[in-house]
Parts: sequence; C-alpha cells; structure tokens
Amino acid sequence: MNPQPLNPQNHYDYWICPNLGTYWQLAKVRGSDKVVLKSRQGNGQFTFSPMEGFVLQHFTGKLPIAQIQRRCQQQFDDSLSPSFVWELLQKLIELGILAAEDETSMDWICPDLTPYWTLSPLPDSDQVLLKAIEGNLRVIFSEFEGYALNYFTGKYTVFEIQTRCEQEFSGEIFADFIPDLLQKLIELQILARDDSEQNVEPSDAQKAAGDRPSNSPTLKASVQWINHPDGYWILRNPEDFTFLQLSDSDKVIIDQLGRRSPSSIIEEFCITPQELKNLLRLLTTSAMLEGTTVPTPPRGKFNPMQLLYFRIPLFNPDPWLTRHIEGIRWIWTKPFAVLLFLCLSASVVVGIRQREIIFYTGQQLMEANGPALIIPFALLSMLVVAFHELGHAFTLKNFGGVVPNMGLLLMMFMPAAYTNTTDSYCLSRFKRVLVVGAGLLVQFAIWAGALWFWNWTHAGSWLHTASYLLMVAALVTVAINFNPMAKFDGYYLAVALTGINNLRTRSFALYGNLLRGKPLRERGGDILILAIYAPLSLAYIYFVFGFLFARIADWSLTNIPTTALLILVIWLIYFFFPSNKN
Repeated sequence: MNPQPLNPQNHYDYWICPNLGTYWQLAKVRGSDKVVLKSRQGNGQFTFSPMEGFVLQHFTGKLPIAQIQRRCQQQFDDSLSPSFVWELLQKLIELGILAAEDETSMDWICPDLTPYWTLSPLPDSDQVLLKAIEGNLRVIFSEFEGYALNYFTGKYTVFEIQTRCEQEFSGEIFADFIPDLLQKLIELQILARDDSEQNVEPSDAQKAAGDRPSNSPTLKASVQWINHPDGYWILRNPEDFTFLQLSDSDKVIIDQLGRRSPSSIIEEFCITPQELKNLLRLLTTSAMLEGTTVPTPPRGKFNPMQLLYFRIPLFNPDPWLTRHIEGIRWIWTKPFAVLLFLCLSASVVVGIRQREIIFYTGQQLMEANGPALIIPFALLSMLVVAFHELGHAFTLKNFGGVVPNMGLLLMMFMPAAYTNTTDSYCLSRFKRVLVVGAGLLVQFAIWAGALWFWNWTHAGSWLHTASYLLMVAALVTVAINFNPMAKFDGYYLAVALTGINNLRTRSFALYGNLLRGKPLRERGGDILILAIYAPLSLAYIYFVFGFLFARIADWSLTNIPTTALLILVIWLIYFFFPSNKN
C-alpha cells in the first residue's frame, strides 16, 4: 500500500466514513479524558484526544464525512478546525489504521440505502424498482444497476461492489460503473451533495421521501412475506395465524400500501378500482391490515358434510412442543429413517404371511366377546389418533413451524383429535409432505409394534387381546385417514404432493367454469388432476350419504314412519327455503 494524503477539496465530503468496529474497539482511558483505539486482534492500540474520540464514535460505515464534521462543530462550537475530520482521517492513514491508494475513492464505503429505500424486481422485466419506504418516490434501474444497489448496505467499498459486478456480468461492466452509479443517485436526489443531511437523518429522509398517504391502508408490523420454493409468495400473519398465497404482481401492489394512495397505485400498476378493492377485502378478511381482526364466520344452515368433520379447539401445544423437540430431533435423521423403513418392511412381510391367522383371530374374538369389544377398541383408536396428531405436531415443530392449537375432532361420529398444521404451507413441498405423512407413519409404526407384541404374547392373555385390538385400530384409522376424498390426511397429502392448494374447491370450480364457458384459469399440468378429482369426490359423497340416508330412512320408516317423515319435511323446508333471502 502507498498511502496518499487526503485532499479536502476533492469532493469526497459525502463519502461514507469506514466502519472501524469490525477490527477496532474504542475505550476511555481511566483517569483521563482521552480515549484509546485498541485492535480486536490484540496487536496494537492508539491514544486519541476527546474530540478525536467523539469523531471515531461515528465511524460506523453509515455517516458521511460532511455530516460528522457538522456534528463535531455542533458539539465543540467554533473551536474545531473546519477540516478536522479530514485531518483525523489522514492521521488514521499515517498510523496504518486506514490505508489509501492512488484511487482513494474506490476504497470508500458505499452508503446504506436500506433504512429509507427498498429494491424490488419489476414483473416480467429485468429492471428493478427503487422505492422510498415512506412516500411515493420511485426510480427504475437496469438489471446491472439493480444488482449493484443490492450491496449498498454501508458495508462494501466502491471497489468491492465494482469487482462483484464485473464477476457477475463479465465483459458488460465498464471500469467506472459504480462511481457513475453514485453520481446518478446524486443527480436523482437519492443521495445528496449539499449542506443538508438528506437521506442521512430519519426526519430529513422522510421529508425527501414525502408524507405517508393518510387514506392508504397499511399492513400490520407483524406480517411476514415468505418466498415459497414453488414460485409464489405467502403473506403470513403470526398474530391471528392467517395466511394468503399471492403472486409476484400482488406482492408488488401490496408493498405500496401505506406508502402511496390507492388512486396512485391504480394508476401506476394499471389495475381497476375493483381489483384493488378485491385485494384489500382479501387482506381485511385475513386480518393483514392495521386495525383489522379475523371476522367471526357467519352461523350458516346445517350442511350434511358437517357429519363427517367437526372440530373443537382445546389448547395451544406450541410451548410444550418447543420444550421437548430438542430431545427427539434424532427421529428426523437419515439413519433413523433407514432403520424405520427396514422395521416396517419386515413387519409388512410378517403381516402378509400371517393374514389368515389374523382374520381367524378376529372372528374368534367377535364370537367370544361381541359388543364388549367396542369400548376398548374405541379407546385404543383414540390413543392411536392422539399419537398420530403428535406426529404431525412434532414434525412441523422440527421444521421451525408453529402449532397454534389442538383439539377434539368428530370423524364419522367417532371422537378423535386434530392438530392445526396450517403453518406447513410456508414450507417446501417435500417438508410439507413429511408433515402430513408423519401422522400416517406413526400409525404404521404403532401397527408394526402391536403386530410384533401380539406375536410375542401368550394367546388368551389380556395383553394378547389388547395388542390385537391396537393393531386393528391402527389399520382402521389409517384406512379412514388415507382416504383423499374426505378432508382427512389423505386429502391434505394429495394437496401437498400435487402442490394444488384448495384441491376440492378448485376441482369443482373447474367444471363450473367449463359449463358456463368461462376461462379455466388453471395450469395445464393441474387441469387433469382437478378433472379427475371432482367426479371421484362426487361419487364418494353420493356413496357415503346415500348409504347413511338409506339406513336412517329404513329404520325411521319401519319404527316411526310418521315422525320420521314429518322431521324430514321440516328439515327440507328449513334447508331449501331460508327466510333470509340476502
């Protein structure tokens, strides 16, 4: 290095002073007003005056030379030299704390734009948009300039950013690209070269950016954007635990809320007022905006589908899961996965070979005990489902998710448990499949353990009978849960595997749009899956409710025909002719 003297007339007043905190530590000298600058590596220390110490406190990689000079003059009145900061910089160079080469400007830290400006890509373009965080100032930059602006964080020198750009865009970047970009920022008044402290002090930066529109709704401070690996954005509200899946264009528009008025958003992004209204309604109903809460769902009329799925939230298990997850993370390691696969494979082989004995044992138990088996079978089924739900909860917690509640679930009139794993929608598709499949895997593991225990226990003992009932309970609950036509684990597993959220709703909407002649609005790869799912779902609903209705009608008409017919007529009137037409 060949240190060169700094010239206060070389227009470097607005370069950011370097950050000394990375390698140097400033401390007061006991019994003195002086301060000492000590190397963090322990190989040197230097003593400075109180005024020099005051200046060195501002060497954080964020403040320009001119601003530090003004702060010193305010602190020490007129007793300070007008080039005091320049002289201190020269002293740091002479002491070897800082170094300067022939091209001194290339060693200066580029300013930090992130406190007052945000950078985002333009949809369907290589260009980027630099937007004021408060106000409506915005500037479009090229792909090269946008790449460079990503490093304007108060940590990188002009030379470092120039080098990164040349490496990223080999042969397309000229030698003075970053200095010219800085000059462009000054000309656009994103950076300032006058006596004001624009873009440095928050108040002045806010003044430069403009006032926040008073009539524009804003997102809650707690709301988070998650860039999902499947190519869309998730807006997550961790307070009310709501989620929205949004496109890139939706995100760009939502980012303008609170910074620009609705009319300017409509004009800039060429959307209709109704489109913006629909987007705001979506944000409101999911409690994403300041001052909004999740609306209480209206109490609707009875729907037969409620017979298949009814749940009551009971408690928040997340703190308990957090306390215990660290002790069992080995469950999600590859060695354990291989061991579990081998054990389950061996159990399947044994189960297939013993299938005739298993069926014969079940017949004997039914003949010997009959209805007396219902209660223990139901209790064991509830136990299996409870462990099943813990499998979901711990797997989601292992991947960093939140489980806000667990509760009681009535499934085909059978009591069970449920776990709220909505946070799994923020995970990649593979991890989401693991969260959904964890419950079924737990049930298979319980079945395998019960199978081996049944083989090891003495025939006729209560342990032998209990292990058999546990084995059957695990298989029965797997059969119910694995059904993709009802909204059990099989359905959510199909959603996770295909990546088609709201699979059932979208499958019926596909046929609705097709019959009305409207655009399908689905990707080509998803249309076939949706087209297959809707007919199968209708067939399942017809079979289940047809069977239930036939059984209930047969019993009612045989035992209490008049009463049953009257109740049926009243229910039909109530369901198909509501009094509230709105």
